[in-house]
Amino acid sequence: MKDFPWFNYYPASVNKEVDVKAYTSVAELFEESIKKYGDAVAFECMGKTQSFNELERLTAQFANYLTQVLKLPKGSRIAIQMPNTLQYPVVMFGALRAGMIVVNTNPLYTAAEMKHQFNDSGADVLVIVANFAYNLEKIIGETQLKHVIITELGDMLGGLKGGIVNFVVKHVKKMVPPFSIPGAVNLKSALNQGAKYTFKPVALNLEDSAFLQYTGGTTGVSKGAELTHGNIVANMQQISEWMKPKLKEREEFVVTALPLYHIFALTVNCLAMLKIGAHNLLITNPRDMKSFIKELSKKRFTVFTGVNTLFNGLLNQEEFKKLDFSGLKIAVGGGMAVQKATAEKWKSVTGVSLAEGYGLTETSPVATCNPIDGTERNGTIGIPLPNTEVIIADDSGNELPLGERGEIFIKGPQVMKGYWNRPDETANVMHGEWFKSGDIGIMDESGFVKIVDRKKEMILVSGFNVYPNEVEDAIASCPGVLEVGVIGMPDPKSTEKVVAYVVSNDPSLTEEQVIAHCHESLTNYKVPKEVYFTDELPKTNVGKILRRKIKEAHLEKIKE
Repeated sequence: MKDFPWFNYYPASVNKEVDVKAYTSVAELFEESIKKYGDAVAFECMGKTQSFNELERLTAQFANYLTQVLKLPKGSRIAIQMPNTLQYPVVMFGALRAGMIVVNTNPLYTAAEMKHQFNDSGADVLVIVANFAYNLEKIIGETQLKHVIITELGDMLGGLKGGIVNFVVKHVKKMVPPFSIPGAVNLKSALNQGAKYTFKPVALNLEDSAFLQYTGGTTGVSKGAELTHGNIVANMQQISEWMKPKLKEREEFVVTALPLYHIFALTVNCLAMLKIGAHNLLITNPRDMKSFIKELSKKRFTVFTGVNTLFNGLLNQEEFKKLDFSGLKIAVGGGMAVQKATAEKWKSVTGVSLAEGYGLTETSPVATCNPIDGTERNGTIGIPLPNTEVIIADDSGNELPLGERGEIFIKGPQVMKGYWNRPDETANVMHGEWFKSGDIGIMDESGFVKIVDRKKEMILVSGFNVYPNEVEDAIASCPGVLEVGVIGMPDPKSTEKVVAYVVSNDPSLTEEQVIAHCHESLTNYKVPKEVYFTDELPKTNVGKILRRKIKEAHLEKIKE
C-alpha cells in the first residue's frame, strides 16, 4: 500500500495491514470461538442466556436439518426474517455451517417487498417469525420457496417463560395476525429432526458466497450484494484490529439493539464480537425505550453500537442518564451520519466519545472509522480501516487533491463480489478494483473524510435507504394521481424524511389518502411524511421529472 495521509493518524497499537485470510470461512471462525469460549455466554435475550457450547449444538442440529433432512445442496439460499432473538444466531450460523447462502430479510417488509426479495434471490427456504407470516401467506404462491420454517418469539426462552411470552404476544398483545401456511414446519421440530443426525462439516473457502444483503446500492433497484466468506472474514478481522486497543477476550459485554439482519450489526456486533468471546445482549424491540433502558440498568455493558436516531432517542430519556456507564469502553455510530449535537450529548452523559464509522452494504460494511483512542473528529467518518484504501475521485475516476470535493472510492478485501445475477449493475459501481460509493466527500490534510452530499437522489431515513423510484411507483398506483415526484428533506429525527409532490386529476384526493395508499405496499420508513399537491412538475425536454428542481422549489417554499 502506498503512503496515504491517514497513516500518520493510525493508533499506535493498530496495524495498517492484518491477515484477512486467517480463516477459510465464517464457519471456521465460529468453530474456533466455540472451542475457545465453551460454557461462556454467547448471546442473551429476554433474560435467557445461550452459551457457546449450546449455540454449537443447536446450529449443528439446524445444519443437519437443512443438509440431511431437506437434502439441500451447498449454495442453496435460505432467507431469514426475524428481529433480534436467540433463534437468529442459531439459524444464521447453522445455515453457514451447512454451506448455505443467507438472505437477510427485514421483518417489516410488506408482502410485495418480500415477494421481490425471495424471487430475486431464488431462496429455497424461509425461516420466519410467526408475527410476520400473515404477509407471507399473501405471496407464497408467487415465489419459488420450497420450505417454510416458522418460529415464535419465545421459542428459545425455555419452559414456562417461553410459553408465557408466546401466549402474551399472540393473545394479549395481538401481535400475531392469523395466517395459514400449509406444510410449514416449526423451528423446534426442525431442530429435533436435525438432532437425530451427526453433523458433517461442509467444505467452504473464502470465494464461496455467505450472504445476500439486499440494498438499492447507489441506484433505486433493490438487489442483493453478494458477500463472500472472504469479504466477511476480512471485515471482521479489520474491525477486530481497530477495536484491539480497547477490547479484551472474554471480558466484553456488547449491547446489540440494531437488528442482526442489518449488515452493520451482523459484522460488527455479531461476528467481530463472537471472535473475542463477548457476551452479546440482543434487544428485540429497541423502540420500547422504557423496557430497553430497564434491561440496560441490570447490566454493566462495555460496548454500545447504534445509529444517530437510537442514540438521540435514548439521550432524551431521563432514566437513561441514570445508568451506570462506568464499564463502557467503546460507543460506535454508523448506518447514518452522527449529528454533532448527539455526539456531544452522548459524551456528556456517558463520559465516552461516540466514534463514527462509515461503510455500505457493498463493503461488508465498514470502510472507515474514527480512532477509538479518544481522538475526536466530530463530523468526519474517520480514516480507512487496515487493508483499505479510500480516495476522493472525479467523475472519470481520477484521484483528486486533498480538500477537493468528489466521490468516495473504496478498495479493499471487504468489497463485495458483485450484485447477485446483475453484472450490469455491478459494472456501474466498479472502477477497476475501486467501489464507487455514490457519496460525495472531502478528505482533509490528515486523511480524515467528511461526507458533504449524496451523489444520487437516495433518501436516508434512520440509517435505511429509501429510493424515490420505489415510492413514486407506489404513489402512481393511487387512484387520482397523475404525476408524482419524491424528494428527501432534512429531518432532525431521522436525518431525512420522504416528501412527495403530486399532480392530481381528482380534486377530492387528500394527503391522508395518498399516505394511506402508500402504507399498503411500503414499509413505514419509506412512506412520505408530507404530500403536496401542485399543478405541474418540472421536467426535462424529454419529459423526465426533475427532482432537483422540485427540491429547490420546496426549499424556497419553506423559506417564505
